[in-house]
Amino acid sequence: MKMNNRTLFAFSVLLLAAVALAQKDTSALKPPKGAQVAIVVFEDLQCPDCRRAAPLVEQAAKTYKIPVIRHDFPLPFHNWSFDAAVIARYFDTKSRQLGIDFRDYMFEHQPEVTPQNLRGFAERFAAEHKVDLPFVVDPQGKLAAAVTADRDLGQRVGIEHTPTIYVVSNKTQGKPFVEVVDRSQLFQLIDAMKRGE
Repeated sequence: MKMNNRTLFAFSVLLLAAVALAQKDTSALKPPKGAQVAIVVFEDLQCPDCRRAAPLVEQAAKTYKIPVIRHDFPLPFHNWSFDAAVIARYFDTKSRQLGIDFRDYMFEHQPEVTPQNLRGFAERFAAEHKVDLPFVVDPQGKLAAAVTADRDLGQRVGIEHTPTIYVVSNKTQGKPFVEVVDRSQLFQLIDAMKRGE
């Protein structure tokens, strides 16, 4: 079989795409132990689209009574998202719900936040929730390392934008996860995953 240059080029592109897909680490795209279906989100607290998606993800989780696994994926061109994720990790150490509440608080106030006033927003949140916020939130760098580990995981999964949302299941046959490309389809994708489709 003789191939012309266009056919050879197209074949090469498809082959490279297949290799790239095969090299993605999808081990994180599964529900937590004991859950049949979950939502996995890679988000950036400074991302306007993440802010828009968060209420829908929360509504879906409550409607279906399924867990949401949130991963920090701060984008390099956002100037306060990494620091906000570190502070969210601090609140996670107090309680998982407090960390979730802080992330939601940051989305709520996102248009007002700057690198200069981020600390003030965090202090206000801490005071409202009667939690101390130390002057140095992450003295040993463990929280920053956890955020970096999440970002690295997202890169291994192949995340290219935020938010990236998956509906995941514990099934071993077929496709155990699907990316939510059109958020208006989130509920239908959860229904399909729960039915085992």
